[in-house]
Amino acid sequence: MKKALKIVGAIAVLLIGVAVAALIDLVHIGNPGPSRFMAFQGFIELPSTGRLNVLDYLTLRDHVLFVTSESSGNVFKVTLDSTQTTAINISTLSGGGAVHGVVLMPSQNIAFVTRGDENTVEVFDPTSLQSIQRISVAEDADGIVYDPSSKLVYVANGDAHLATLIDSEKHAVVGTIPLEAKPEYPALDASTGLLYQNLTDTNMVAAIDLAHKSMLGKWSLAPCEGPTGMAIDSEQRRLFAVCSRNAKLVIFDLERHQVTTSLTIGGGPDSVAFDAALHRVYAAGKSGKFDIVQQDSPDTYRELDQISTHYGAHTLVVDPTSHQVFVGYASLLNHPRIAIFSPTTP
Repeated sequence: MKKALKIVGAIAVLLIGVAVAALIDLVHIGNPGPSRFMAFQGFIELPSTGRLNVLDYLTLRDHVLFVTSESSGNVFKVTLDSTQTTAINISTLSGGGAVHGVVLMPSQNIAFVTRGDENTVEVFDPTSLQSIQRISVAEDADGIVYDPSSKLVYVANGDAHLATLIDSEKHAVVGTIPLEAKPEYPALDASTGLLYQNLTDTNMVAAIDLAHKSMLGKWSLAPCEGPTGMAIDSEQRRLFAVCSRNAKLVIFDLERHQVTTSLTIGGGPDSVAFDAALHRVYAAGKSGKFDIVQQDSPDTYRELDQISTHYGAHTLVVDPTSHQVFVGYASLLNHPRIAIFSPTTP
């Protein structure tokens, strides 16, 4: 009996030690690990809105970065300097509940943001951050994309298993598209105008014709389990999806409708971005790993590096002009922040 109690005590002490170490790791935010392929240029600290700060989507245009906070419901607007390494100003659009994707209208001073807990899409002025209107949509509004050809805003409603279509000029819902599965991240194919939608609970991707408000087809992303983030190489006709449940990056041929290549990447991947000029794929995951993958040909890929960032640093965006990559960090008892990286040539 005494021996059993000693064993139980030793296990308890070990578990407490692991928990304390994990807590320290969550609270302390150090610089990312070294890399021969990416230069770390520093952090931009965002306002702290509570003990736990979880960032979700990053949207970048014209030296302005919009960052959504899933934990607080706030949208941060970060105005960057000309080098995009320092924040000139940070302002906040306040809100309640989880907030997710932001889309900016190309020729209007209008933006849309999904508020998943409230089942709404908020229309706001991206210059002044003044709220204009709330549009009621189906439950669990998450990913959002604007299609310039149809002038529709497409909203992925996860728990509702459908997509909501909003007229970008009238700010009104004009239809829904049943998806028969839980949608995650959507992306537009610039070559065909089709929208592709990851279906996370069935491990598939669907092609959507927005002009006709219909699904054209859906295909397996196996060996992907739990597809989340997605990016498209329209020129090479490839789609990149990261897989949250089995830590994979899969490459899907948009013409043959099949996965051609897969790579193992960091745990809990959530976001992926493609730099067409450098032929690089970037992925970030909840385990705190930032993967850099080189595209040598449409079906040949190699991992250049895996950089240690911070637990919960799962969201990113790439600037196609400067080639900088912005990675959003979660935080506990600390300020959330954006890490800035620039590609280097070893």
